[in-house]
Amino acid sequence: MARSFTFKPIGVIHSCFTEKFGIPRQPGLVPAARATLKILPPHDRDEAFRGIDQFSHLWILFVFHGNPPGKWQPTVRPPRLGGNRRMGVFATRSGFRPNPIGMSSVVLEGMRRERGQLLLELSGVDILDGTPVLDIKPYLPYADRIAEATGGFAAQPPRACLRVDFTDAARQALVTIERRYPGFAGLVTQVLGADPRPAYAEARSGRSEYGVRLYDVNVRWTVGAKTIVVHTVTWPDDAVAMGTDG
Repeated sequence: MARSFTFKPIGVIHSCFTEKFGIPRQPGLVPAARATLKILPPHDRDEAFRGIDQFSHLWILFVFHGNPPGKWQPTVRPPRLGGNRRMGVFATRSGFRPNPIGMSSVVLEGMRRERGQLLLELSGVDILDGTPVLDIKPYLPYADRIAEATGGFAAQPPRACLRVDFTDAARQALVTIERRYPGFAGLVTQVLGADPRPAYAEARSGRSEYGVRLYDVNVRWTVGAKTIVVHTVTWPDDAVAMGTDG
């Protein structure tokens, strides 16, 4: 009989994605997506990270903590296939797995201590805020990048074919928000340009307005044929950072 294992998190992710909707479908698709990985005691020892600054990218192994426990499915509907075809869960990266473990390759932007806590600064993430991290491994180009590999139904990256525009009021609101979150406009542009809607949403009739929450900022937009227009950018209960024209 196979042994059972229990793992304790070594850290926690604090990212710009505070809800599932809007998270890129794979790492690296939104370079502006930032996160801080807080290392938990007793793993936050400097010697445990000696040499990590020599690597540009890391593998992060984490728990899909946003999924209901025990809800694995033998087949799933990959977004890349429009949500209309089922594939075996082990032929996908779906979070609804027997052991809800995820992995992401991310950019290591730096490492620092703040108030005694060891923090790793990451970018290009596709990880929900509050995610428990099980392990960190360096990305090795000679071993992890396989030139002759094939990608099945996801051989090519998803198309980012939508232009993102902002109303004048939304741009004005961004001036205030960028003081707290530098580069926020770029983050919004990359997240929405990748079209976070499920593929089947394009076929829906009667709905063109959507919303997403990045950090603690609510962003609402409308979708046209080839253009997304952001018309509202606001903090909760903060009328100063609201755009409503258009």
